[in-house]
Parts: sequence; C-alpha cells; structure tokens
Amino acid sequence: MQDFAKRQIGELSGGQQQRVFLARALAQNAQLFCLDEPFVGIDMASEETMVRILKELRDEGKTILVVHHDLSKADDYFSHLVLLNKKLIKAGPVHDILRPEIMLEAYETQLPFLKSAGGDV
Repeated sequence: MQDFAKRQIGELSGGQQQRVFLARALAQNAQLFCLDEPFVGIDMASEETMVRILKELRDEGKTILVVHHDLSKADDYFSHLVLLNKKLIKAGPVHDILRPEIMLEAYETQLPFLKSAGGDV
C-alpha cells in the first residue's frame, strides 16, 4: 500500500480502500473494531490476511464487530453470530446459529452450504 500513499482514497480500488480502512483502525489501537463488509472488493489472499489479523485482535482481547452477508464462510471466520432479518432471529456461538431450523426461520428457505448429519441442508 505504500506505493499508493500519495493517492486520494477515491482513487484506490475497493480492495485497496478496505485495506486502508483496516490499517487506519489498527493504527488507532482501539478496543472495539466495527467493520462493515470488510471483505467486499478484495481478493482471496487479502481476505485471508484480514481474517488472520482480526483473529489476532480477538485473541488479544479486542472486540470485533463485523457486518458480513456470506454465511458460507461464517463458521471459518467468526466465533459468534448475530442473525438479523428485519428483527433479531438469534445470537450466539456460530454452531448454535448455523442450524437448518434457524436458517429456515431467518430466510424461509434452506441454505445449501450448510451440512447436517443427514447431508446437505
């Protein structure tokens, strides 16, 4: 990102902007990080780096709040979820939230990426 230091934020790609926003948050050494869709517009390598950094922050005792819409990665990325759909559906550990009956309540459909003992859900 150092190569882009002289550019205005609007001149950066979406992924570059996301990395700048995370860097700015890290520089503040805050106890609470609120990130709105931090993985949008970035490549997989950058996404993996961001997830690693967020997990390190969590392990340091920081609070990380992430708005994220791709539930297929939630189990890999997060320890807890708050599931909203016009109202609070459920909050808690990921394994308690990513259950067929809860997804059905939230989305009124089955989500194919979820697995259960009986196969795809």
